[in-house]
Amino acid sequence: MTTATEAGKAKKSFKMPTVYTILFIIIALVALLTWIMPAGKYDYIVNGTDQVIPAAEVLDYDGGERLLPIPGSYQELESSPQGFIDVLMAPIKGFHKAVDVALFVLVIGGFLAVTMRTGAMDSGVAAIVRKFHGREQMMIPVLISLFALGGSTYGMAEETVAFWAVILPVMAAAGYDRMVAAGIILLGSGVGVLASTVNPFATGIASGFAGLPIGEGIGLRVIQLIILIVLASWFVMRYASKVKADKSHSVLADIEFNDEFSHVKEDTGEFTTKQKLTMGVFFGAFLVMIYGVIPWEDMGITAIPTLWWWFDELSTLFLASAILIAIINRMSEGDFIKTFLEGAKDLIGVALVVAVARGIYVVMDNGVIIDTILNWAEGVVTGLSSGVFVVVTYFVHIVLSFFIPSTSGLATVSMPLMAPLADFSGIGRDLIITAYQSASGWINIFAPTAGHLVAGLALAKIPYERFLKWVMPFVIMVLAVTVVTLFAGAAMA
Repeated sequence: MTTATEAGKAKKSFKMPTVYTILFIIIALVALLTWIMPAGKYDYIVNGTDQVIPAAEVLDYDGGERLLPIPGSYQELESSPQGFIDVLMAPIKGFHKAVDVALFVLVIGGFLAVTMRTGAMDSGVAAIVRKFHGREQMMIPVLISLFALGGSTYGMAEETVAFWAVILPVMAAAGYDRMVAAGIILLGSGVGVLASTVNPFATGIASGFAGLPIGEGIGLRVIQLIILIVLASWFVMRYASKVKADKSHSVLADIEFNDEFSHVKEDTGEFTTKQKLTMGVFFGAFLVMIYGVIPWEDMGITAIPTLWWWFDELSTLFLASAILIAIINRMSEGDFIKTFLEGAKDLIGVALVVAVARGIYVVMDNGVIIDTILNWAEGVVTGLSSGVFVVVTYFVHIVLSFFIPSTSGLATVSMPLMAPLADFSGIGRDLIITAYQSASGWINIFAPTAGHLVAGLALAKIPYERFLKWVMPFVIMVLAVTVVTLFAGAAMA
């Protein structure tokens, strides 16, 4: 075997490390920085008051209120380099600091599992398909909106794989190709995740580490969601019309498929009253969550009492909702516990990502270099308009998304640093959260690392490169829309 052949094999066998390894490497690099960079702190002011905490006393402050750095007050302090043991302990300490978020993730996992176990979600989509039989063109925006709602509220992505077998034959019977089904499922859920309103795995985790209620900034995200739903519906419907009028316009015209999805499958199951109640509780839980986390008083709406809910209250809400769904569906106690634990188990990886990623912050905090980095960044953003700054933040998060594909991991890594930068630029931290989740969501619309995308395309036997070619104009349009909405949000701040 030649050296060139061996090199070729080695190159082919290279595999991208998991997000955990990437985060551990970042922890080690950050620890190294604590030996190189000077330690330092800003003076801070307690949010909503005139109380100033001097730099030397910030590390000992434990008042519970959010602190805002005072621009221009940075001063160097005694160095506190982090060693090998500190690197190993960082994820453990990170879990302590993120335990409320991690527990919330596990409860959400149990809640979703119990809901999916009832079959109500599948039956709901099937009911919509039956209702629009013969009017499939009008069904496209309805289904896109439904998937977008799921993506925006609870990060619906992997769950979409189950719906390909329902939607593919319906689109085939209506005279469309498989790419129409791909557009409905992937673009619908994709724009929903991008424009997350209360998605606990994106907005929730990012808000927690930015020190904001989840509902802060929801207005702009709702506007963004509506615009993107309309854009996705137009894009898919336009393509569907062209394909139905002339099959040669299909981007899959030269590919022969088996006929496993060529006929509508018989579905005698009805969307029962029990299942309707289940979906009412499911979406009702998210509506209650929205009400509980929006700071109505800060928005000047005094007629609506502000609950100031945080992760403990939200975990309780979804636990109670899971129990109510189990009661509605007459689940046995053993079946409920088993299903809930299985759902929580499926999201243990997410909870651990949050803990490991939080370890980066722990090392930076203990090494007293967070404010040193902020001081450097303050110099970079000084002079930038708020609109330009938030757009730059968006593109920075796009780059970070390539290296940290985990939505929750990216939020945990970036928010402790990026959110305070908003204070220097005179914009709300909620805009930084919107920029982060928009960037992560944009990447996952077309990235081959998105598991649900690859699985769905494989199920439908659609070559990834064909999907990429088809979706790229939409991806560019989404990029433009996101930049404009972020810029406009900063201008209105």
